[in-house]
Amino acid sequence: MIEVLAKLGRGPVFLAGEVLECVITFTNPLSATSTSASSEMLAWASAQIHCQFHTSENRVALPPSDGSKHDVQAENETVFVPNRGERGQCILSTPPKILFCDLRLDPGESKSYAYCETLPIDGPPSFRGQSVKYVYKLTIGCQRVNSPIKLLRVPFRVLVLQGLKDYQFPQDEAVAPSNPFLEEEEGLKKDSRLADLATELLMVATSRRSLHLYNISNTRGKVGTFCIFKTVYKIGEDVIGTFNFSEGDIPCLQFSVSLQTEESIQEEFQRRRGQPVSFSTHARHQESCLHTAQSSFSLPIPLSSTPGFTTNIVSLKWRLHFEFVTSRESAGTCLLRGSQSEAITWTGVEQMDVDTFSWDLPIKVLPTNPILASYVSQFSSTNSITI
Repeated sequence: MIEVLAKLGRGPVFLAGEVLECVITFTNPLSATSTSASSEMLAWASAQIHCQFHTSENRVALPPSDGSKHDVQAENETVFVPNRGERGQCILSTPPKILFCDLRLDPGESKSYAYCETLPIDGPPSFRGQSVKYVYKLTIGCQRVNSPIKLLRVPFRVLVLQGLKDYQFPQDEAVAPSNPFLEEEEGLKKDSRLADLATELLMVATSRRSLHLYNISNTRGKVGTFCIFKTVYKIGEDVIGTFNFSEGDIPCLQFSVSLQTEESIQEEFQRRRGQPVSFSTHARHQESCLHTAQSSFSLPIPLSSTPGFTTNIVSLKWRLHFEFVTSRESAGTCLLRGSQSEAITWTGVEQMDVDTFSWDLPIKVLPTNPILASYVSQFSSTNSITI
């Protein structure tokens, strides 16, 4: 019996273009109850990253796939197929890397191997939508002699920052003498700077503040104004906005604000022409606001949510969805005087004529530091199997 343990050193969330590092340990455990222990042999072990693409057949119509490619792998084959038995299509994969051949482990002995691979910067982000799913996994395959291949799958999350791949790194060492033996080291240095660069770009994009003021009105007149200081956010931030109803001509009885994503399939891949867009609500604020001069809301963007993105098949956009309930009467008629006694009681009317209307404000949601997103990830940094 051999235990295989895979551990992601920094956590299960990465930016596209970063280097994924995983330490894979093979152990021949020494059992305290065992009277006889023997050495164990493994013929080989390999590792590869791949992205699986799933779709809802009711919503997405994909062209027929190549029938010559089979994901099914016979039990006695020695071919490493990382996506064997997986649902959907493998749309992205890195070259497989061999960890070892002919490994012998004595009782109680362990050996560890480091796997490093740069995540493709032009791939899609991890996403689990109503119509489409993109799932990333690191698959480790190993085999005993004359035994079936065993696969250990390590799921992880990928965040994509649009435009990062087009950034040109400055030539800081242009005056330094070139050394061909340092080419690999320079490549690793560039990869290590990628996360810092992404953090800086995100900070610049989301820290800009300017007053955005919108008039809220319906067909009968002005209801109030809405103020927001920025429309670009990172996941994990709060969307904060304020209302001013004091300048309105129409009484607002109630409002609600929903933080939503809009998942739309590109027209050429829609199962039915003109099929509706899918919406998901991540946070919501509702408030009764009659005789309220000012109000505000704060909606958190979940760290587990997917930033906006677009591929050739699907696009995801973020928005604030507002709903307002207004009175057709003046504010003074919304209350009734209870009696003529010294103690005056005011009560609300039982029935009112109202109008309702809605409004959508697009916002932009970007990724955040992957280390921060790792704290709330549903994936574990450590996975294991026994073979």
